[in-house]
Formats: sequence, structure tokens, C-alpha cells
Amino acid sequence: MLSSTISSLARFNRHSSSHSRFPSSNSISATMASSLVSPSISVQNLAFNSSEPFRSSSCLAGSNHGIRRFGPRNSNKSRVFASVSVGSPAVAVDDAFFKDYKPNYAFLFPGQGAQAVGMGQEAQNVPAAATLYKKANEILGFDLLDVCINGPKEKLDSTVLSQPAIYVTSLAAVELLRARDGGQQIIDSVDVTCGLSLGEYTALAFAGAFSFEDGLKLVKLRGEAMQEAANAAKSAMVSVIGLDSDKVQLLCDAANEEVDEADKVQIANFLCTGNYAVSGGVKGVEAVEAKAKSFKARMTVRLAVAGAFHTSFMEPAVSRLEAALAATEIRAPRIPVISNVDAQPHADPDTIKKILARQVTSPVQWETTVKTLLTRGLKKSYELGPGKVIAGIVKRMDKKAEIENIGA
Repeated sequence: MLSSTISSLARFNRHSSSHSRFPSSNSISATMASSLVSPSISVQNLAFNSSEPFRSSSCLAGSNHGIRRFGPRNSNKSRVFASVSVGSPAVAVDDAFFKDYKPNYAFLFPGQGAQAVGMGQEAQNVPAAATLYKKANEILGFDLLDVCINGPKEKLDSTVLSQPAIYVTSLAAVELLRARDGGQQIIDSVDVTCGLSLGEYTALAFAGAFSFEDGLKLVKLRGEAMQEAANAAKSAMVSVIGLDSDKVQLLCDAANEEVDEADKVQIANFLCTGNYAVSGGVKGVEAVEAKAKSFKARMTVRLAVAGAFHTSFMEPAVSRLEAALAATEIRAPRIPVISNVDAQPHADPDTIKKILARQVTSPVQWETTVKTLLTRGLKKSYELGPGKVIAGIVKRMDKKAEIENIGA
């Protein structure tokens, strides 16, 4: 059961050295389980609309709050698009536009597993945040806030509910930040964003690539499609604690020698050194668990998820996502959004659609993403949404990294 898993992780955390400290027990379980009318925004002279993403129901990037220039903090970007309307599906956008981004302040959004009964309660104190749940109820056809606040936990933990719940709560956290003194200035300072698996959808919504409503519809379908794919085959996920990625790969190779093709496993989540999630057939996962000690892993934790996320087991979900993405208007993000698939930012809407469809079958490259942000000079990051999973990963990678949690 998940509760015993968390207890085991908690005991492990207390015995970890300060140098190799893992996130809290709740954080680890969350980490490893695991996101209209086009606004008139010109890219001429690299001028972007700063926007107030969640104040309007029509479009996340639709507010003309003022012009945000990408140049001062990214002075090395000299390319200029000639009178291109950001997000116009008829215009080809240079996908490498954000390639040389220099991060200063980042928003990081959590993925599935971060959910907890009671989340969303604080958001009701901020009208703009509370409105998001009301809009969500209309789209989803049920009372999402009631499930977030009251559970039961088993219901909230289901893939079809947890994904929309985390998406909405994370964007509500942005509104809580906006409402506090100096919050708008923090939001305006953010020049890069990303999210863990599901959190990539939240990051794209914040960056104005699609509206809150369209993003929620995509997330709803994503959760349903992933649940259906998981139901179609016996699969599972397990976290391997205490090994680097090379040794986890060797462990997977050894397990795969003992199972049929249908049960083979692979690394699905590259989170940080000492914390990798393996996905695959149930027999393959059981082989990983049986062999882990011989590879000197400290422990393994079977994850309470529906199936082998981020592997070919999710292939049945891809066609449904492709169809939904094709019908959704996606605009060029106003700031870089780092992809889980290749740890790179993408500007071209068509490329973003392809990346999002591939994401459910591709390993999550979170470790590379965070390393890149840190090595490129990230000054401070903010984790917005339920849990403190991402903060634990960032701190494990760099104890001096500055990160603040903004819950809802």
C-alpha cells in the first residue's frame, strides 16, 4: 500500500546524509508518479505580451497588460521575426527561437502524484483562483474542488481525476502568488518555465501556448487515455533509490533477460541521481525489485499509479492525444517552456503538438532539464501547486539552489 511505502521512505530519509538528502516521503511518492482567438502579439523586435494569464476566461495569453521584452535578460537573442503574430497557426515559427535562452527566474509545475486531499482550500480565499475551479466544474461536468478538498484519497489519486486536479490547483497557485504583495512583479520576472510530465501542460498554459480551458480539456483527455492504456495491459512502475542512471539501466537489462518481450522494463523518469523510476510489464518490474539489492540499490518502491507511464505501454493513448491536439489551437509560448521529451524549449506550435503526443511514451528528462537550468545560471525558481516534490529534486541536485514553494 502507498501508506507503507511512504513510511519506508520516511525512515530512509531520516537516515540519509545531509549531502544526499531526498525529498520528504510525500514528495518522493509524488515525484516518482509521475499537463479560440489568437491574441494579437507581435514578435517584431522580440517584443512579447507580458499578459496576465489567468485573469481572463477567454485566453491565458490574451491580456494586454503591457509589452514584455525578451531582450534585456536574453541579449544574445538577435533574431527577429518579420511581423509574425505569435500563435498564428498559419505562420511557420522558428522552433529554435528559444534555443539560447538564459534562465534567471523559473516557474516549475508538479506532475501526477503531487495531489493531496485538502488542496485547493487556500485558493478559495482569492477570487481569481476560486474562479478557475468554477470554470473547471463546467468543463469537467463534476465538482472538482469537492474532490480536491474532501477526497476520498482513492478517488483523487485516480489518473483521470488527479491530472485535472493538479493542473487547476497549480494554476490557482499562480493566482495566489499574484494576489500577494510583490507577486505580480515575480510573475513578470519569470523567463522560463517547465513541468514534470503532466506539469508541462500547466507550464504551457502559463506561457500562453493555449487557454486555461483548452489546456484542461487536453489534460482531461490525457488522463482518460492513459488510464485506458493502462487497463489494456498488466504493467507497473517502481522507483529505484540509491543508484545512478547507468546502474539502473544495468538493473533493467538484467531484469529483461528473465522476462518475455511483453514484460520488459525501461527507465521512465530520469529525476535525479539516486532517484529513477522504472516502468514496464508487471513481471519485469517484479524482476527489478528482486534484483535491486544485488545491484546495491538502497530500496525500491512500487508506485501507486495505473500502469507503465512514459513507455510503449502508453502507445494506445497517443492517437487520441494527437487528434485532440490537432483540434486545439496552440500558439508560440511567450517564454521558453522546456519539454520533458528532449529537455529543450520549442517555439513552433506544430512541434509542440508532436512533442506532447510523444510525451506519454517517452522517458521524462527532468534531471537534464534541471541541470541545464542550473548550469545556465538560474537565480531562483518557484514550485507552484500541491506538494514540494520538485523543490526536493532541485535541492538534491544543488543544495545552494534557491527555490520557493507556492501552494494553493
